[in-house]
Amino acid sequence: MPRIGSPGTFSPAFSPVSPFRLAPFIAALFGLCLPGGGALLAAEAILPDFTDLEAAEHAYWTRALEDPFTRVISDLETGSLPLDTSNERDFVASFLKQLEIPASSQLLVFSTTSLQLSLISPRSPRALYFNEDIYLGFVPRGRIEIVSLDPEAGAIFYIFNIPRRPDEPVRVDRSNRCMNCHADAITRDVPGLVIQSVIPGPRGGSLDAFRGGEAGHHIPLSERFGGWYVTGRHSIAAHRGNATGRFVGGEIELFPVIPGETFDFDRYPVATSDILAHLIFEHQTGFVNRAVEASYLTRTLLRGAGDQLSPEQGALLDRKASELARYILFAGEIPLAGHAIEGDPAFTDAFLTGRRTSQSGDSLKDLDLETRLFRNRCSYMIYSRVFQGLPEAMKNRVYSHIHSALSDDSDAEFAYLPRDEKDTTLRILDDTLPDWRTQRGADPAD
Repeated sequence: MPRIGSPGTFSPAFSPVSPFRLAPFIAALFGLCLPGGGALLAAEAILPDFTDLEAAEHAYWTRALEDPFTRVISDLETGSLPLDTSNERDFVASFLKQLEIPASSQLLVFSTTSLQLSLISPRSPRALYFNEDIYLGFVPRGRIEIVSLDPEAGAIFYIFNIPRRPDEPVRVDRSNRCMNCHADAITRDVPGLVIQSVIPGPRGGSLDAFRGGEAGHHIPLSERFGGWYVTGRHSIAAHRGNATGRFVGGEIELFPVIPGETFDFDRYPVATSDILAHLIFEHQTGFVNRAVEASYLTRTLLRGAGDQLSPEQGALLDRKASELARYILFAGEIPLAGHAIEGDPAFTDAFLTGRRTSQSGDSLKDLDLETRLFRNRCSYMIYSRVFQGLPEAMKNRVYSHIHSALSDDSDAEFAYLPRDEKDTTLRILDDTLPDWRTQRGADPAD
């Protein structure tokens, strides 16, 4: 069965089965190994169901929200935002500017993985735009979809109409249908982000799927991009993007779809679906889902525990913090060596805008693009709302694991980080992360 470079999608599609309700999975994930099978009993005893969004500690539907999009809803609905309503493309461009989302972050996906699937096809792809805190979806002739990250609740979902005339009001709805796909096993059962990679059929649907619902910089490049357009300079020959398929004689035959020929770029703010934007989007999605999961788990364990976690609960939080720290330090990142990545200059410039630098001028956003994504392998998402909103009991542990990994050369798990890179990263964190110095050595029990 032939396979081709393919798309990943930022849309919903999950199953309600929680992997954390499965005891064997719990034991494997957290490495709990007690003599005589005690691992499963311990895991079941200390791991509550942290996926109940209506639980008091989460209050997903009723809490006062602090996500960036919620703050502009009133101005959007009252017409106070200076937006261009002359056509939908210009409306999207002007709204992106208000949200401080670069239009150059545009990613185009033509697999039918959205609430607006009837409008999506290779001739009319869905566009996605993002910064570190907001993700915006746009389908020509459709509505605007928003995923906005609250520092505690995680992903909040909205949908609203594009006004077709200056006096047409905008009505923003908080979407619960998105939760069918964005709060399930693929997002670790918490409100998060989704990337899929499929071979789309000629009339919608998916003929094949890859990557098993995971997201992050550890996904092989050959399993990414199915159902997406990919533009820009790179030499990733075996990816799954820019193609549809159909069954011929029981096998899938692939047919290329050509950006700019299959569809009209003039319907969108920019004429790219840039490879670098794809790679950044993948990294952020994996980060967000892990951070939100850690937040939900921590709040649930702290419920009723007050300031005194049991040793078992503390050990569980420590294991989850270690997992998140490993992701932040790019453990398991797929190497880029030999793939000659070159980002679109407009997106590269936009991504580097506002980079936080150490006294020596180094930043966590400094790109490598020869052997790996970043020169200094500690995620810039450590500055994001979703990470900074972690409960202190989790954030302190993550800081402690990162500091240990960067300070101690005896840990073989982080041998991929050379000493000079560790030193540079430590200086960046010391100079740019306000609570790093005080929290990195804090007692995890605090």
